[in-house]
Parts: sequence; structure tokens; C-alpha cells
Amino acid sequence: MKKKLIISGVSAITPFILSAQSEQPNIIFFLVDDMGWQETSVAFYKERTWLNNNYNTPNMERLELQGVKFTQAYACPLSSPSRISLMTGQNAARHKVTNWTLFKDQSPDRYSKNKEVLVPEWNVNGMSMAPGVEHALYVSETLPSILRKAGYKTIHVGKAHWGAIGTPGEDPLNLGFDVNIAGHAAGGPGSYYGKNNFSAAFRNGGPEWDVPGLEKYHGKDINLTEALTLEATHEMEKAVDEKRPFYLYMSHYAIHAPWEEDNRFVEKYKQMGLTDFEAVYASMLESMDKSLGDLMQHVRRLGIEKNTIIIFMSDNGQPHQVKTYPPLRGHKITPYEGGIRVPMLVKVPGMTKPGSECNVPVIIEDIYPTILSLASATKFAENMEIVDGRDISPLLQGKKSMDKNRAFFWHYPHIYDVTPYSIIRKGDWKLIWHYADQRAELFNLKYDIGEKNNLADKEPDKAQALRKELREYLESVNAPIPRKKSTNEPFRLP
Repeated sequence: MKKKLIISGVSAITPFILSAQSEQPNIIFFLVDDMGWQETSVAFYKERTWLNNNYNTPNMERLELQGVKFTQAYACPLSSPSRISLMTGQNAARHKVTNWTLFKDQSPDRYSKNKEVLVPEWNVNGMSMAPGVEHALYVSETLPSILRKAGYKTIHVGKAHWGAIGTPGEDPLNLGFDVNIAGHAAGGPGSYYGKNNFSAAFRNGGPEWDVPGLEKYHGKDINLTEALTLEATHEMEKAVDEKRPFYLYMSHYAIHAPWEEDNRFVEKYKQMGLTDFEAVYASMLESMDKSLGDLMQHVRRLGIEKNTIIIFMSDNGQPHQVKTYPPLRGHKITPYEGGIRVPMLVKVPGMTKPGSECNVPVIIEDIYPTILSLASATKFAENMEIVDGRDISPLLQGKKSMDKNRAFFWHYPHIYDVTPYSIIRKGDWKLIWHYADQRAELFNLKYDIGEKNNLADKEPDKAQALRKELREYLESVNAPIPRKKSTNEPFRLP
């Protein structure tokens, strides 16, 4: 993989937008938590599935018709790594926030899952723009801090999950945002209900889960997703009144646990015959989708629709508590497509062709250079040489491919729901290396999207070539490698 990024679309893109608009485009990055690839009425597979037919997301459908649908978009297998890749453009193997963060200096790994594996040191405290924080990724700039230098008002609404409690990175205001609403260290809310003060106290949960800054909604019959949407619309109005372009990071806690029904939507799903859990889950998805529609409608009311970019994405696949439906295998945290392939929709007025589809693989660290390019802000960035993501603006313009030899990497050296692994995808081929049992799995995703047929023994040359490229990449970024407890030696690389 190239270590230095060249932004290839800026000269063509900037005048393309600015010729029609005299001001910089507004940008809404709409991130959903724990939403699987198929958990929507938008079909990202070549045919509709049970989930597409039973979940209702009409505003995602609207956005699909207005922009481009990415059918092979990827994120990390869990939250904090994805979010830090978004903020830095770096792959998780490089930034080393490879699991979720919460308590300072405490890893969530569960050693009872495998007594022979020792998790390596990693950036358990997340990221920080303040130097000197131990076990944290230090960065001098982030996506919002660069956009702020370019003149943007940077607005954070919802889940943050970038830094551990008691570290600077827990507060989005320390990471380049002008406004922070409801963001802190935790990756989930205490409750989705205003009547519970968005707190976990009612279920004897700790105060670390309590959503901050929404006291005016406490005791009221309002869902957290709706409250966050109201706050986001207020901030958009302020930015327009100030005549400033804005970057709105609309980062919903939904549909992360605790799974609590949105009573505006749940009953119809029960009447459809879904189980109680499926109905609750579906109501949370539709609640999230209503937020998307409300923001889209507000953009229109403010008169900024022709100059507002909307990017929709999820941070990882669906949780293991949710039933897995074909064609994908796996769930959040696992190395299979169900854990890392996510829904993604993009609308760039004047650029994306309405109702179009892109089948080229992209990954969450690509969002960083792409947004900078679309905002004409790349010139304000100082450390592009450590960016792994690539500007995918050519794909937004309808180009069918970029670098056919590009390789994608994932790295999870932990014990949580699964044991440690690393992944490489190149072309249609995907290799998973399992450290604990020193085993490779090889799949051809073109013919086997469900990852049912391990071809490692039948295609030894292909497996060996991918193992070599994966090993060389891990070594080049000094990726943390798990160790054997019996010898304290690192497990063998792929």
C-alpha cells in the first residue's frame, strides 16, 4: 500500500462545484451505530432479502434515488476503530485503536475466551490532540480541525467514543469541533428515553453511560434519536444565519444497545408478525431513518439543498444478538462480511448521478481525504503522508474503477467475541489470518459472498501471495501482534 497519498480529484472537482455555487458546500456525515448491510429497505445486494422487505427506511430510499449507492463499502468490525479511521484517514493497524475504548488504561478484552492468547499493547485510551497521553494515538489534526481551518463550522451531535474517560479525547471539543452535543466517552446510551433522563440508572447501570448535555429533555416523552435530530437542526440554522459552511457529524447512538422500542413505529412491526425483539430493532431503525428524513427536509427548508453534501454510513455490522440472514456470514467484531460490510449512500449535488450504483470497494478511512477534497480543504492538511485512505471523488463522478490492485486491510489483535485476526482483501479475493490456531481462510467474494468455501488449500499460490502482502503491511505499520501466553512470544504473522 502506498504510504503517501496524492489527492487526485481536487483540480477537477473544486471548479465543478464552485462553478454552480459561490460558497463552500455544507457537509452532513450521517453515521449509524451497529447497522448491518441489509438492515434497511434499500437493497445493497443484487436481489432483495428478507430484511429489505421487512424493515422500513423510506428516507434512505429517497437518498438512494438522489445519489449513489455503494454496494461494497467497508468499516472496521467495531466502533472506536472505525470512528478514529474516519477522523484521521488511517487504517486501524496504523493508529492502533483496535478495540472499543471506555475506561482509562483498561482494555475490554475477555481472557476467559482463550487462555492461550495475550493481547498486545494498543491505544486503549483512544486518540488525543493533546500530547503526552499514554496509550493514546496523538494527532496534531483531525478531519474537523482541518475543515475548521478551511472556514467551516464543525458540529458534533451524538455518539463520540474517541477517547477514554479522563482523557482529553473524550470531549469532541478537544478534537476539532466547535460544538458538541451529547458526545462523550461511552459507546452506547444509558437509555433512549427522555423519561429515563437518557441514563442507565433505571437499570442499575453506571453513570458512564449517561448521555450528557440533554438536560432540557429529561423527564419528557421523547426518544434520544429525535432529541439529537432537533439539536442538529438548531445548529444547522445557526450556521446558516452566521453565513458559514458547516460540517455536521450526525452520529447516532442508534441502533446500539440498549434495545428500546421507539413507540412511534414499533406496533406495525409486531402486527407484521416479527418477534418482539425484531420489532423493537426495526422501530429503532425507522427512528434513525426518520432523523435522516428530517435533516433532509430541513436542508430544503433552509434553502441549502443544492449546496449540501450528504454521506450516510454505518460504523460496523450488526451485533451478534441479531439474527444473521443470507447472503452474508458473521456479525459485528467477526472478520466476515457481516461484520465489516456496511450500507453507504452519497449525494453530492451537481456531481453524483441520481439513482446510480457503485460496486467498487471503498473503506471508512477513504471518507477523510474525500471530504477534504469535496470541501477544497486538502491544502490545509499537514500530515497527508500518514493517511491510508484514498479520495474516492472519481467514483462519485461515475468512474467505474480506481486502482484495481488496491489492497484493503483489517486488524483485530483482541479477544472479545472472537480471537485475534488480520484480513486482506484484494480484488475479489479475501484472506483471513487467525492467530490463535495459525490458520488461513481464503474466499472469492465474487462467487462466494457468504464465505462458505475456504479455498486456502485449493488455491495455495493465491493464499501465499496474500499472506505475504498482509504480513508486509502489518510489519510496515508496526501493527500490535498478540502473543502466546505459554511462551510470551508473538504469534507468527501470516
